[in-house]
Amino acid sequence: MIRTKLNELIDLKYPIIQGGMNFSQDLAAAVSNAGALGLLSASYIAYATGKVVGWPETARGNPLIKDPPKEHLKKVLYQLADETRESNGIFGLNLMLSSEMVEWAQEAIQVIKEIREEDADMRDRLRVIHTSAGNPVPWSDAIKSLGIKWFHVIPSVKHALKAKQADVDLIVASGHEGGMHIAWEPVHSMVLLPAVVKAVDVPVVGAGGFCDGLSLAGALALGAHGIQMGTRFVATKESDFPQLHKDLIVRYNERETTVFRATVGPGRYLKSETAKEMTRLTLENSPGFFLGEPDDLVEVSRDFMAKELAAYQKLNDGIEEGAITPAGEVAGRINDIPTVKELIDRIMVEAEEIIRDLPSKFIK
Repeated sequence: MIRTKLNELIDLKYPIIQGGMNFSQDLAAAVSNAGALGLLSASYIAYATGKVVGWPETARGNPLIKDPPKEHLKKVLYQLADETRESNGIFGLNLMLSSEMVEWAQEAIQVIKEIREEDADMRDRLRVIHTSAGNPVPWSDAIKSLGIKWFHVIPSVKHALKAKQADVDLIVASGHEGGMHIAWEPVHSMVLLPAVVKAVDVPVVGAGGFCDGLSLAGALALGAHGIQMGTRFVATKESDFPQLHKDLIVRYNERETTVFRATVGPGRYLKSETAKEMTRLTLENSPGFFLGEPDDLVEVSRDFMAKELAAYQKLNDGIEEGAITPAGEVAGRINDIPTVKELIDRIMVEAEEIIRDLPSKFIK
């Protein structure tokens, strides 16, 4: 069995992390029950309840959220604990630290503190806070005081050094080929991952382009201690995402993605006509996007945001025409929709076979 520092750090069965994605409670439970790290994302609560600076009033609201934000987050974390209790599964919370979400990040950290203080099972199994999209250094004292393992997502060596300065426990090096939220500068996993491994003496996990045992073995060869997957986990039976989203991931190939300025910053999507139109609009309205020049959410055109959100709603309603579909380039290597357990078991068996058989590739 493959065991790495990721396994050791949080007593995880398999060195696989599920990327933190909106509306992923059922998926997080399935991943956790299967022996990998399931992540509940807190960002959808922030967007739905107006906890994001610059987020339009008309885009707020979610019928699933009936309680105040902190209470809703606490409720879904306890639900996730209930759904994974029998397997004694390990799980974590994904939290964006971007400037637009500072207030919500502070509140979410307080929720983690409260539930870990009041519940021994939470202290035992809610083992990770998984952060992204912001400078981790100012958050160091608050997060380290929780007594929880801290994983942070980065897109460059520069950002990895910031994460090390913040004293995180593990770094997730996220390549530009990943889906949905990506970095402003296009550094892909084959370059990013080994560069980060060389630059820091902190365990590193690869994200962006990983979907199977072959890519897990490749990540380990590049110095990583595991992989994080988003797009691959979307296309599973237990995934909370719309069936149309899953079907489109299976249908598209590796050349059929595009990037544009989205509400989450740069984003990668399957190359539908609507997504291509959003790319053209980005060229007109946010040209710095293609030059690696970040802008702020409050600077983005309200009409542009409204168009994107309407296209998301089409996807959620199962209407392909006019929809946009977040996905990484790895969609071109995804050809089925298995259960989460089938997927993870398959990845581990394949990776072990590849590693075991690797010497046979060489001429003696």
